[in-house]
Amino acid sequence: MFCFFHFGFRILQHFNVSPEEYTVIFTSGCTAAIKLVAESFPWIPTSNDGPGSLFCYLTDNHTSVVGIRGLLSQLGVSVLPVNPKDVWYLEQDSQSMIKDEEDCRAPHLLCYPAQSNFSGTKYPLNYIHALQAQKLHPFNRTPGQWFTILDAASFVSCSHLDLRAYPADFVTISFYKIFGFPSGLGALLVHNDCGKILKKNYFGGGTAAAYLPKEDFFIPKPSLSDRFEDGTVSFLDIIALNHGFNSLEKLTGGMQNIQRHTFGLARYAYVILAALQHANGKPVVRIYSDTEFEDPSTQGAIINFNILDDNGNIIGYSQVDKLASLHNIHLRTGCFCNMGACQLHLGISNQGIKKNQQAGHICGDNIDIVDGQPTGSVRISFGYMSTFEDVQTFLKFIVEGRLKPRGTQRTVTSTTPGKMADEPARDAQSASSAKGSTSATPGSAAGRLSPNSGLVIVCIVSSHSPNMCISGQLSVYEWTCFYPALLKQEPQLCQIIPHINLRESTLTLRAPGYDVLGDEVFQSKVCGDRVKAQDCGDEVASWLSLFLGRQCRLLKQCRDFARSAWKTRQSASQPAHLSLANEAQYLLINRASVLHLQHEISKRNECTPGQTPSMEQLIARFRANFVIQGVEPFEEDKWTDVKIGETSFQVVGQCTRCQMICIDQSSGTKNQELLQSLSSCRDGKKTGKIQYTKYLDSPSYLHEVLCSGTIIDKICQPCCYNLVFKLKVYIYYH
Repeated sequence: MFCFFHFGFRILQHFNVSPEEYTVIFTSGCTAAIKLVAESFPWIPTSNDGPGSLFCYLTDNHTSVVGIRGLLSQLGVSVLPVNPKDVWYLEQDSQSMIKDEEDCRAPHLLCYPAQSNFSGTKYPLNYIHALQAQKLHPFNRTPGQWFTILDAASFVSCSHLDLRAYPADFVTISFYKIFGFPSGLGALLVHNDCGKILKKNYFGGGTAAAYLPKEDFFIPKPSLSDRFEDGTVSFLDIIALNHGFNSLEKLTGGMQNIQRHTFGLARYAYVILAALQHANGKPVVRIYSDTEFEDPSTQGAIINFNILDDNGNIIGYSQVDKLASLHNIHLRTGCFCNMGACQLHLGISNQGIKKNQQAGHICGDNIDIVDGQPTGSVRISFGYMSTFEDVQTFLKFIVEGRLKPRGTQRTVTSTTPGKMADEPARDAQSASSAKGSTSATPGSAAGRLSPNSGLVIVCIVSSHSPNMCISGQLSVYEWTCFYPALLKQEPQLCQIIPHINLRESTLTLRAPGYDVLGDEVFQSKVCGDRVKAQDCGDEVASWLSLFLGRQCRLLKQCRDFARSAWKTRQSASQPAHLSLANEAQYLLINRASVLHLQHEISKRNECTPGQTPSMEQLIARFRANFVIQGVEPFEEDKWTDVKIGETSFQVVGQCTRCQMICIDQSSGTKNQELLQSLSSCRDGKKTGKIQYTKYLDSPSYLHEVLCSGTIIDKICQPCCYNLVFKLKVYIYYH
């Protein structure tokens, strides 16, 4: 008890108050603290006997605040969202309090953020005094007793909160936003004069002074914190807080220094970003802010923005995030659990939000552009550990990514279907041979094609032969390693070459510097789904663990387990089946489209000769199953169905490319250029995605072996499906 009292005292000391003024109630975070007040506040429902309680909140508030209305709708309590621009001070006492309502004591609650987590705007702490004095519009119109929840989670990360000067009734905080640790620990600071109004029905372990299990008898503990801290608190994390406060003071000299430091970084970044222009004079970024970053008392260390191309179109936040990750820059994207501020700054109407949801967009996903309009934005924020070098790294990323010279523009013409004018002659004679796989396209067949022939040559990129079995027999997609992680965390996985022997039902693995390993396989496990699987044995597990440098095992999908592809096109008569692949069973790529990308890379690399990958290297980067030849660049975007031999495939969407294409498939090394060039030539103004290659599914499992050189039929429909999905390759470690 003494130990926790000491830590509570240290927290209150940080906010310039004492235990005689405030009580600290530890919670799992700021959200839990807000929920605690909502469930314990003495709400009075509206009735015929008179007006009840009113809950007000600024529209620029976190989801956790807006969520209180879900509780109040069941209680019959009125809710009033208020636009921040509609709040102002009154010079005189409110005149709306008529005489017969002077005795009204209905409790009301206002919740507002000390700092917007969306834009960094700081709202006046004087609202607290004005509300209590009935001098704050529009709340002065409602007679009764007003209380305040101050959401200080974002504010206290870089600013000093003096609760003695601004005595809010309830203050919610999260400690990881101050120190970066510990996550999952927050607190509700309760003014002792207001603690007695909180009423709690549930009582958990440690909150009872006495109770009877067979009789309705319960006496709560006298301490406010003891009454509201159900069960065992995170005492190890609470102990760490004392070290956090001491280290913060020792390293920085206090919150005033942190505020000056972080605001200086934010202002520097703001000034540079606001001044950046494309060659045609159009701005590079659109900043969403209520201030000009002139005063740290009105603006926090947060910059919210979207990046624009040279035509003024917004580049989707998902695309920006992917490119930033290549530079080891971590960004927050989306609406940041603050839909009100997101709507206000991005100009999204209520109907627009509903329309985006109907289009498939939900909070936290990567659908960043719907009908050409953004669904969210990009946010950068600074803390006490941020440096000037960090800001320069970020600005360099923006400048080089959007303003990098692309060299002299060249006109690329198509001389033969699937071939650009300056494509090397060797590319017309053979297809990609990547990672030990064999794929060949007869040159004579390609030479006979014409743009209007309607025929396309397909080459199969397979791990065992130039043929691909579609009959449901062994496929390399049926194996996975055990323990979840992305290929981006283990790029050397691309150096492992699988070889499937259909006759012997064996899988053989090869890797540079390691002996060939073969092992009979029976079952597997698909990432993301709970499926039946069986271990493939210790020998292959040891081999993989030795190569990757960490423990892992190989599993195979059960044959009696049927997994349906949830991205099957809606018009399909039956769902397509999926093995290990995440989005679709097969991936198709067009050589002409790859060649177009190669030219884009060449233009960007004119100053650094020899940096442009060959066609074989580029095709290998995309890890496609089918490589087609004989059509114009990006003609495959219009296809809805593909028929190879007697096997029909549905085009279920475009593959949204991520940083995986930056991995060299022969060495496992990363290079940023490919994704940046792809972003440049496939900006995705309508979808906001870096889309390249097509997803295919085959619901009809015909027993057929497809061969390289097969002529295929494609079907183009005016209303094609433009579904946006993201392809990932997973590995599971044990």
